[in-house]
Amino acid sequence: MDTQILEDLGLTNSEIKAYMALLKLGSSTAGIILEKSGLQNSVLHRALNTLIEKGIVTYIFEGKKKVYQATDPENFIQYIEDKKNRFEQVLPELRNIQLFAKRRTRAEVFKGKNGINELYRNLLKSGGKEYNTFGGGFRVTYDVMGETWWRNLHAKRISRKIPSRQVFDATLKDYAKQLNKLPLTKIRLLPREFEQLQETVMIGDMVAIVIFTQNPYGILIQDHVVAEGYRKQFEILWKKAKK
Repeated sequence: MDTQILEDLGLTNSEIKAYMALLKLGSSTAGIILEKSGLQNSVLHRALNTLIEKGIVTYIFEGKKKVYQATDPENFIQYIEDKKNRFEQVLPELRNIQLFAKRRTRAEVFKGKNGINELYRNLLKSGGKEYNTFGGGFRVTYDVMGETWWRNLHAKRISRKIPSRQVFDATLKDYAKQLNKLPLTKIRLLPREFEQLQETVMIGDMVAIVIFTQNPYGILIQDHVVAEGYRKQFEILWKKAKK
């Protein structure tokens, strides 16, 4: 008989040998089980005790001797149910551990225009529910990446049905009017003094800080706590900015 299934159910090799010997014997003292199973004395008694704890073996006293007996093999079904119930009790905790692992901190640096393109691609495929940004300005939009690149980025975002709220400065007033006509897009403006060469992007548990100098580079951070911190800054700016 293939006893692998018993091992899969969590029985050790010594427990399987003791159980199979006792199943064939019907009922027996430890000495006879010892001969039948081929186990060492201490190993056998340890196996019998754990089988009793699992409800697979029982015993009675005949005089001063313990007489062991294997329970009905159908009791394995109850044994499986017990393990299932115990697993269901720890399942929520296991899910929380998995969720925490998904929210692990990660930071990457991207360089050059190709690197910036890859950074924003990662942002859009992150699974975040809303795309929020603040910063940038006329030079970022027109001199570094070019208006066409930004329009393509918004087209990709909209195709993924990701809504956005963004805070620009007044140097991009005309550009903001055009973007506001797009679906899933809301732009607000702060004074010209807010113009800068970097843009901060938040989506899901990701934050990107992108610096659009002649050789642009960006830092992509995956950290739920950091993302929430930057999102608070964004909400303050959003309330102060004008439609």
